[in-house]
Amino acid sequence: MTGLLGPAEIRDLAARLGVAPTKKLGQNFVHDPNTVRRIVTTAGLTGDDVALEVGPGLGSLTLALLPAVAHVHAVEIDAALAGALPDTAARHAGPAADRLTVHHADALRITAADLAAPPPTALVANLPYNVAVPVVLHLLAELPTLRHGLVMVQKEVADRLVAGPGSKVYGVPSVKLAWYARARAAGKVPPNVFWPVPNVDSGLVAFTRHDPPRADVSREQVFAVVDAAFAQRRKTLRAALAGWAGGADRAATALTAAGIDPGARGESLTVEQFAAVAASAPSATSGAQ
Repeated sequence: MTGLLGPAEIRDLAARLGVAPTKKLGQNFVHDPNTVRRIVTTAGLTGDDVALEVGPGLGSLTLALLPAVAHVHAVEIDAALAGALPDTAARHAGPAADRLTVHHADALRITAADLAAPPPTALVANLPYNVAVPVVLHLLAELPTLRHGLVMVQKEVADRLVAGPGSKVYGVPSVKLAWYARARAAGKVPPNVFWPVPNVDSGLVAFTRHDPPRADVSREQVFAVVDAAFAQRRKTLRAALAGWAGGADRAATALTAAGIDPGARGESLTVEQFAAVAASAPSATSGAQ
């Protein structure tokens, strides 16, 4: 890879565009070429992959992705940054710049139709801290062509996304990501590779999509159980699921039918067990994704 952006190039480009990172948009720009090389390598991309990058910012990771894949869809909410990215690619990526499509859009509102040509197969992104989990879950729901990915998020968020049952940080993000994919921690990233320097470490999360745990219940039905179970995580599932099931006794019946102790808590259940509860409910109610 050549033509990657270092600290001086990042600051010069930002000054030329009149751009300053904002907390509102969760902007922390990567200025270390070794870090973006590491991300691309760890993502396990092939030349046939179509990468989806959310929040490309000034283009550090974009420039590393372009030579490695068949195409890059870059989704940027900031108009100034979205407008400048094609020129940055043309200046630094050579012929590979033709592989870039920039979408000035909110990733939380992006649809499969927006990214249809060609459809993305890999999500590789330095995600804004404030929307990382909703973005990942929305994209996995909206884009069935996404087979795998690697995202950089706040370390605390990374820990939650990859946590398993019984962990203190296991919760809604852990279970919902597990519905779509097998996730693993893929390393830590120090603050000093960003501008501005955040006051937290970042973490890399790799995932590989798999089939849903069960075909006889919908994602919405399972997620409704998950949301209810963790809304009051100190309560037993019998109590926590009472509102969802139409009463504590009905919740206990559904749990028992699924082979789960009504006295257990949500943090002890796998995504497969949550799906079993949803399948056992006499009248499961749909919830938010």
